Amino acid sequence: MFEASARFRFPFFALALAGLVTSCTVIRPGQIGIRQRLGVLSNQTHTQGVVFYMPFVSRVVKTSLQLNDIELSISLPSKEGLSVTAQISILYRIDPNMVPSLIRNLGLEHRNIISNVFRSASADVCSEYFAKDMHSGMRSEIERAVKVKMSEILTKQGIIVDAVLMKSIQLPNGLAQSVEQKLQAEQDAMRMEFVLKRERLEADRKIIEATGTRDAQKILSEGLTDNILKLRSIEALLEVSKSPNAKVIITDGKTPYILP
Repeated sequence: MFEASARFRFPFFALALAGLVTSCTVIRPGQIGIRQRLGVLSNQTHTQGVVFYMPFVSRVVKTSLQLNDIELSISLPSKEGLSVTAQISILYRIDPNMVPSLIRNLGLEHRNIISNVFRSASADVCSEYFAKDMHSGMRSEIERAVKVKMSEILTKQGIIVDAVLMKSIQLPNGLAQSVEQKLQAEQDAMRMEFVLKRERLEADRKIIEATGTRDAQKILSEGLTDNILKLRSIEALLEVSKSPNAKVIITDGKTPYILP
């Protein structure tokens, strides 16, 4: 009798254990989950850990909170009416406090919505700039302006735009050559300015050197008085007299002139 009862309880416990296992899910790091019961979303969210739910009538909807990236290749209009091809990267993430509202309004597949918002925002912003500005140092200014315009629409939906990156810009052929020629001319002008500056420094160095030589000679000539010259002559005659070699010395008593 006891064995029959035990055999009866074993399938019950097995079914209960199987039901317990199938009625829980794991929220991993970087994810957030929300219960959905009979199609109705709860306002309570769950971060990493185990979440239990009642099978057949409820489930747990999970979405990522990590930084996501959308890559786009798009043609942007410029102020002069040209089309500039650009490779764009949009970095965004989900606001954890607005996950229920986001799922209700946009669902889990919201990449297309972000792309469409970017196309509208970038068209409005880039139409205020010349094509050459997108290829110059004003690119970061354009990126910030597009990000601000996108955030005005997406932030209240629960999507945070972290950055808009214009990774590569392809200008029309004629304009690209003009920009390259302008950059080359600017580099040549900078190189010539460097050469002129170097030559001016060299000229200043020579002037300083010549001025120093002139001043030294002036000081030396001012110091060569008649008495000093006589003293130098006597010293020279004394040195000559010490030499054993024969020589002829012609002198006027002031300066000697030695014949070999």
